Amino acid sequence: MTDDRTLAGELATAAGELLLDIRAGSGLAGKELGRAGDLRSNEFLLERLRAARPDDAILSEESTDDKARLTAARVWIVDPVDGTREYGTEGHTDWAVHVALWSAADGLVAGAVALPALGITYVDDDSVVTPTAGLAVEPRGDQPRVVVSGSRPPAFSQDVADAVGGSVLAMGSAGAKAMAVVRGEADAYVHAGGQYEWDSAAPVAVAQAKGLWCGRIDGSPLLYNRDDTYLPDLVICRPELTEVIIGVTAGRG
Repeated sequence: MTDDRTLAGELATAAGELLLDIRAGSGLAGKELGRAGDLRSNEFLLERLRAARPDDAILSEESTDDKARLTAARVWIVDPVDGTREYGTEGHTDWAVHVALWSAADGLVAGAVALPALGITYVDDDSVVTPTAGLAVEPRGDQPRVVVSGSRPPAFSQDVADAVGGSVLAMGSAGAKAMAVVRGEADAYVHAGGQYEWDSAAPVAVAQAKGLWCGRIDGSPLLYNRDDTYLPDLVICRPELTEVIIGVTAGRG
């Protein structure tokens, strides 16, 4: 049987390829393309997960929340298209597919983030990621970069950038922003504008495996498979920046 990490990576990659086909051949654009992509990707992921792991529960952004997951030993947490607006906008690479597995015993135990427009999927292993460009529009300089939401940047964005001696960069989906840090295109990702578990589960699994610090803006841990799936804020950063960033963000949610 395929192991969980491999399955997560394979499903995120395949869903991403499906989304690229829809983007290229449907004749749709904007919100209509986003809705079609969400629907088709969700159907694909649920069908494949139910076939491969019939005893596991599933929490998906695009499906009704079955509260039976709260007593399940294992729950897959998926976002069929993270960054629907970017997916529906021609030329954007900053959208993603998230597939994560949560265990009642160990928390996040597998995760994959596909960046379909770049043709790459990151999984939660300890392989080294070479600094790579492709998500950020502006070339990387010598100063640290703090990536934030383009539509809902935290009020403290510039304060964080000032504290680490860097600059603010707006970008699309949560997965893309988290992977920008994994890829070395940025040094920190801060968010306080509201998210849900599926926005961060897979990116956090990958980022933690790559040695990054992940937590709430008050420094507390990120918890998953909760009754209320709202998880409004997070920080993903180089470990050496954690103390400085939390010193700015704590108490400012």
